[in-house]
Amino acid sequence: MSGDENGDVRGFAAGEVRRLFAEEARAERPDLTTMCLLIGAEADPELGPAGLDAAQVELDRLAGEVPYRPGGARDWAVALRELLGGRYGFRGSATDYQRLESSLLHQVLARRRGLPILLSVVWVEVARRAGAPVHGVALPGHFVVGFGADCEVLVDPFDGGRLLGEGEADALVAGATGAPLSPSMMVPAEPLEVVIRILNNIRSWATARPERSDVALWALELSLRVPHHPARLRHEKGQLLVRRGDFLGGAAELEEYAELVEVVDESLAARVRAEAQTARAMLN
Repeated sequence: MSGDENGDVRGFAAGEVRRLFAEEARAERPDLTTMCLLIGAEADPELGPAGLDAAQVELDRLAGEVPYRPGGARDWAVALRELLGGRYGFRGSATDYQRLESSLLHQVLARRRGLPILLSVVWVEVARRAGAPVHGVALPGHFVVGFGADCEVLVDPFDGGRLLGEGEADALVAGATGAPLSPSMMVPAEPLEVVIRILNNIRSWATARPERSDVALWALELSLRVPHHPARLRHEKGQLLVRRGDFLGGAAELEEYAELVEVVDESLAARVRAEAQTARAMLN
């Protein structure tokens, strides 16, 4: 780590963020806030341990401002809407989809703007600290928050915490997929599911900006540290390394992926090995 003249220590040692992320992802009960903040630390070299602590303190502070509500799920939803969406102005807009900061929890806490999934993380983590029965709900195409044991009250943090009326969740799903809402979509999202979805969003953002292949690479590196990640991520990483000019590293990743898939798809393995051979030939 480096420090300034006042002794303020910033950043993490090389590789430390990824080690901590992998450790948390493999914990018995992974902590969503910690993993989201470590994603932010990978994106922002200046965000060191003190920055992570400050973000946790901010979530605690916001939770301390939630009024005591002895009522049911709707009361909790209204209380969080009034605090986060009303008093503090947490919400999103179309332009937030164009900003990497919208996927970084510490930036969302500072800017009070973000993607639906990151705003939902804020809602869930503040409400949970305040004692509310709350869960993230990963609807196709749009992340929302459910209050109550069965997520009977849904709110849309991207719209300032607006409570979704009857049929509105169905409309969100139909608009994104063309299919109706099913009960299987209403299950609480697990922390690792949320984190993978955030990293997928970051990779999509970077894919649309070839000059930011560095972001795509670290997002892939973190995704590969989540247990039971899709094997295809190794293929994606190998191809990305080749595009970045790391022909040997890319070829090695492609060959490892070919070994993994050979037992189930020999023709795919052969195609990937041909990609690796082409990458190695680029050194000549």
